[in-house]
Amino acid sequence: MPAAESGREPPPRREDTPEDTAGDDRARYLRHLVIPEIGPAGQRALGRASVLVVGAGGLGSPCLFYLAAAGVGRLGVVDHDVVEVSNLQRQIIHSTADIGRPKTVSAAAKLRALNPGVEVVEHQLSFGPQTAADLMAGYDVVVTAVDNLPTRFFLNDACVLCGVTLVEAAILRFVGLATTIRGGETACYRCLFPELPAGGSVPSPAEAGVFGPVAGVMGCIQAAEVIKVIVGAGRPLYDRLLQFDALEMTFEEVAVQRDPACPVCGEAPRITDLATSAGGLGLTP
Repeated sequence: MPAAESGREPPPRREDTPEDTAGDDRARYLRHLVIPEIGPAGQRALGRASVLVVGAGGLGSPCLFYLAAAGVGRLGVVDHDVVEVSNLQRQIIHSTADIGRPKTVSAAAKLRALNPGVEVVEHQLSFGPQTAADLMAGYDVVVTAVDNLPTRFFLNDACVLCGVTLVEAAILRFVGLATTIRGGETACYRCLFPELPAGGSVPSPAEAGVFGPVAGVMGCIQAAEVIKVIVGAGRPLYDRLLQFDALEMTFEEVAVQRDPACPVCGEAPRITDLATSAGGLGLTP
């Protein structure tokens, strides 16, 4: 369980030294080991942690790379799609040689090459009503790296209902949004956006476009949030929405409060199970 959610203070790091991590791992993670907020105790927490990244595209690419580099012990990669040439402008975990390969296979090969000590689990399927509970049961933190709204809403609902921490981000054109949700404890995605917008009212990234570096910035923010949650460092984006505008090169933060009328985490929720969530979003049972 991540240190930030265990209810216990992490061990005093003043007694830890970089030498507490042995052999090749000490050399690999030295730049983490000398940071007081991480240190050997935090690095061990990363090695014990498991993270599920739903989507191996624009957001998933940088997030997965940095989580593997950081030494997260078990990384699950969920994606049902194959690599297409139009992906390569922003989905940097894939290359031209990967066109036509399943994204999970392509991503896993790069992650294992980067850090053989990380267990990479390929889930070549869609995150949906039939798979959500089993997938989430094996992971400490879930990352939203999808580009369709129904799945985004369903991921939020699933994490709230299961009490799992969700690191959320979205991108469109030159703008990115990010927040971190501690299921059932902090404001969730539906506290901000209670209902799925009417079809066609919000353009998809395929329709509106994505400025490639925005995916990189937001995916890296997600990786940073995951690591902070696991090691118990700093202040995650709980009850906060961070907006990045690449054209203006600005970051803005908005405080978010948990909504008592939220349909999934409010005082009288109408979404109380995954089947109800999926049905309301039009997802196939």
